[in-house]
Amino acid sequence: MESATNGRRAPRRIDPALEVQAEPQELVPRRRPTQERSRRKFDALLSASRELLTEVGFESFTCEEVASRADVPIGTLYQFFANKYVIVCELNRQDLVGVQEELAKFNGRIPSVDWLRFLNSFVDHLAGLWTTDPSRREVWLAMQSTPSTRATGAIHEREFAEQVARMLAPLTPDTPRPRRKLMAEVLVHIVYSMLNFSVQDDQTHADAVVELKRIMVAYLQVAEQDSRAQAKRRKRLEESERKRAEQETDQAEEAPAPSA
Repeated sequence: MESATNGRRAPRRIDPALEVQAEPQELVPRRRPTQERSRRKFDALLSASRELLTEVGFESFTCEEVASRADVPIGTLYQFFANKYVIVCELNRQDLVGVQEELAKFNGRIPSVDWLRFLNSFVDHLAGLWTTDPSRREVWLAMQSTPSTRATGAIHEREFAEQVARMLAPLTPDTPRPRRKLMAEVLVHIVYSMLNFSVQDDQTHADAVVELKRIMVAYLQVAEQDSRAQAKRRKRLEESERKRAEQETDQAEEAPAPSA
């Protein structure tokens, strides 16, 4: 027979990272280190996390093992990270910041006539990262594990897409800003989904990367053509309005003066 104490047992608390929230919040570290000693511990924990994630996958990933591998007390880990979901979100942010910095080096090359070569080089760079660093795929997969990690991943992708949208502006100057923003978000999502697809066990990475390039080139060429078409429509409309204004002015000048 169940005791009265057991009958009054408090409901088990669900980890906030697993809850479906009305307005999901970005999962971030409890604090970021400011001193060199703390920074070394923080970096050691992230490095150990990558190593462990690649070896055992996210399901078997534990904070205790991360702290052990980093040779850091578990209490120190929890000073920085509330749980393993926050750790993987920080790894994802770290990965995207690196890509954003690399992309910034190419800023200004669009819309040069060589933008296709730029795109080719940049996709090759990203593909190289995914083949040489298997932790990137593991991080990306782990980000799909809960509502909050997915929401945080979406926030990270939107921040990256804002940078891409700014770079697309010279290529598509007459495309409305909201549509350009959506285009950038679509591109970022396609790139990361295809890179994950490219490193699956039964997939030929090089072939998948070629297909990714074709998708991106076709998409951007259509976007560029649409922008040019919009520019032509805008010019025709402006010309039509100018002629109408001139006609109205001429008619007003030719109209007989009112009699006294």
